[in-house]
Amino acid sequence: MRFSVLVASALILATPALAQQQAAGADYSVGPQYDTTHVYVPEDQFDSFVTSFVGTFGGTTSKQGVFQVTPTTSLTKSQLVLTPAGTVSVFGFKTPIPFPFGDERTGYLVTDLDAAVTSAVQHGAVRRLVTFPDPIGRDSLIQWPGGVNMQLYWHTAKPSYAPLETVPENRIYLTADVANRFVKSWVGYAKAKVTADDRAAPGAEVGEPGKTIRRISIASGYGKMVVFVTDGLLPWPYGRDTTGYGVPDLDATLAKAKTAGVETLVQPYAAAGGRAAIVRFPGGYIAEIHSPAGK
Repeated sequence: MRFSVLVASALILATPALAQQQAAGADYSVGPQYDTTHVYVPEDQFDSFVTSFVGTFGGTTSKQGVFQVTPTTSLTKSQLVLTPAGTVSVFGFKTPIPFPFGDERTGYLVTDLDAAVTSAVQHGAVRRLVTFPDPIGRDSLIQWPGGVNMQLYWHTAKPSYAPLETVPENRIYLTADVANRFVKSWVGYAKAKVTADDRAAPGAEVGEPGKTIRRISIASGYGKMVVFVTDGLLPWPYGRDTTGYGVPDLDATLAKAKTAGVETLVQPYAAAGGRAAIVRFPGGYIAEIHSPAGK
C-alpha cells in the first residue's frame, strides 16, 4: 500500500512537468489555408479593399458583419477574403482600436489554444494579453523575439476551407541582433524546417542594391515564412510588406491589380530565383507578389 501511495504521489508531482513537455513538443498547426493576414483599413475604404483584393487574386468572401472582436469595448466591420493565394481577415474599426490590437501580422488557427500559447511561451514568446473569447471562439496575441506580433486562435465550430493553390509567405524583417533568436524560437514552436539560408542574398531584394543580406526560408504546418536579416536601413516600402503572395504569372496578376485600383509601388525585380513586385491596395495595405522566373 505504501509503495502504491508513493508511486501515485510521484505521478501527481510529475504531471505538470509532463504536461509542459508535451505542450512544448506538439504541433498545433491546422494548415496554411486557415492562416490569415490581418488587414486593418479605414472603415470608409473597407469595401474598396475587399473588391480590389478579390479582383487581383480571385476567390470568395465571407458575409460581412459588424462585431466586437476585442476583449474591451470596440466595434469593427469584419470579413474574410479567401483566395487561391491566401486568406486575409479585414477589419474596419468604427471605434478607436484598443491596445494591443492593430499590429499583429497574422492569425494562426491552432488545435488547442491553451496548449499552443503555453508552447509558444516555452519557446521564447510572450503573451501580450490573456486569452479571451470572441464571437466564434477564443484568441490570444503573442510576441516573438524581434517584436514579431501574431494572433493564435481557435474556433468553436471547426472551419473547412479548400487547400490553397499557392501558400503565401509571412515576410519578416530583422537585424542580426535578434534574427537567430527568432528563428530558433519559431522553428522550435512550429516544428518548422529551415529550407534555405542564403547568407549572401542580393540586397536589391530589399531595396539595398550593392549590399548583401541574409535570407532564411522556413516551412511548417503554419505555412511559409521568409526572414530578411538586414542592417535595417530599408527604403520605403520595404519592411511594410508583411505577406508575399505567390502567383503563376506576375505580369498578368499586376495587370488585374491595376484594373482593380491597386498601385504598384516597386516594379518587378529579380528575387529568390523568380520575379517580384510590391503593391498597395486601397486602404493602404502593402503586399509583395511573386512568381517563378520567366513569369
